[in-house]
Amino acid sequence: MNVQIWQWGLIVVSSLILFFLSPLAKHKDAFFKATNNKKAPSALWLTGSLIISWIFAKSITNAANLGLSFGIVGGVAYAGYYLSFAVAGILIYQLRVKGKFKSIHHFLTTKFGKSAMALFSILISIRLFNEVWSNTMVIGSYFGENGSTPYYWAILVFTVLTLAYAIKGGLSSSIFTDVIQMVLFSVLLIVILGVIFSTNNFTVTEAVTSGGWTFELGLNLFFAAILQSFSYPFHDPVLTDRAFLSSPKVTRKSFLWASFLGALCIVLFSLIGVYALSQGMQGQAAVEVGKAFGVVILLVINFIMITSAASTLDSTFSSFSKMLAVDLKLGDNLTFGRLSMAVIAILGTIPVFLNAEILSATTISGTMVIGLTPVFLFWQKKVPKISFHLSVLCGIIFGLLLVFDIFPKTLILTQGKYADLLWVNVWGIICCILLYLSPSWIKK
Repeated sequence: MNVQIWQWGLIVVSSLILFFLSPLAKHKDAFFKATNNKKAPSALWLTGSLIISWIFAKSITNAANLGLSFGIVGGVAYAGYYLSFAVAGILIYQLRVKGKFKSIHHFLTTKFGKSAMALFSILISIRLFNEVWSNTMVIGSYFGENGSTPYYWAILVFTVLTLAYAIKGGLSSSIFTDVIQMVLFSVLLIVILGVIFSTNNFTVTEAVTSGGWTFELGLNLFFAAILQSFSYPFHDPVLTDRAFLSSPKVTRKSFLWASFLGALCIVLFSLIGVYALSQGMQGQAAVEVGKAFGVVILLVINFIMITSAASTLDSTFSSFSKMLAVDLKLGDNLTFGRLSMAVIAILGTIPVFLNAEILSATTISGTMVIGLTPVFLFWQKKVPKISFHLSVLCGIIFGLLLVFDIFPKTLILTQGKYADLLWVNVWGIICCILLYLSPSWIKK
């Protein structure tokens, strides 16, 4: 059986099916707000869309690899990021109900002015730009070595096919296909776990007791993820756009369910890595486990990567389009919306052909946006406009200290991998909060 042919079949056939099933957006509300027949997405549709749009190819690859590195603790640590949904759901509910704000951009412009909104827009544009290449590169890696011809072709074909159905229906397409992709993801994950646990040399007890609950073996990452969950969701328009589609109560309910179910999906997927650890495997956990069980399971894992990457990619296109057209008011019409999708697809694919150093230099890490923590946590507190800039720039500085590994080692109070990530975030968030609040204290 030629695996490459089957993999190409999965990409092409699944994309074409989604294209033909996707609704055609004929008006702005359908394209930018996912409103169909004057109805907003239901709680069930919104929950499914939220989960799968965040279970992207890169995240489940990371979850499996963390399971391989730290056991079940690695999966739980990575799942800590899904607290982001609960935080965003509760705070955006308050912004909508108490503040009467229509979007994150509306809130920032009203409270901190256009300069704050501009800085924020730059941050999330870079985030969306990163989402394109970081997910398509995972797909490419299943077709060939980094830099090989099959690798590049897979990325280009996958991006074009996903763009096709995203352009057809905008956010309506994105949410509709998300639900299909969520069902597919769930079924495929159950198949993989069924195969893993049907082997004689791997049990549920062994999976649950794998790893150690210490800072060195995963808890550094867990606590860093919890801390970042108070800022991380707000720089991700894929998540925040969905917080303004349905009624505030439906939205809050969906976000809370997505927080629990999304974390559960990540922990379950990390079991692939835990199995790899128990078998002494090395390398990319998902790929190695797939190879160990033969072509069919490798294709199932590959298909999970395709569905999760596609769901994030179409959401990225929709969010970028909505940000330019609606939030920044650069062209509030369908033609501009569709054109802007094509632009981010092209710009986001260019880095694939560049080297790894350039890619890491363009990445906005979760640490770089910790300055948003006090902005949203204390959204009701009256502060001068300068507070936003001080806090956000402080977060960017701490992010750069981490990226260039120049944070003072004496301030890192635990040992092991991700210790620097945890403590840069601890000290960084404290500084951001102090800088955010200090101008109002000085005024008094």
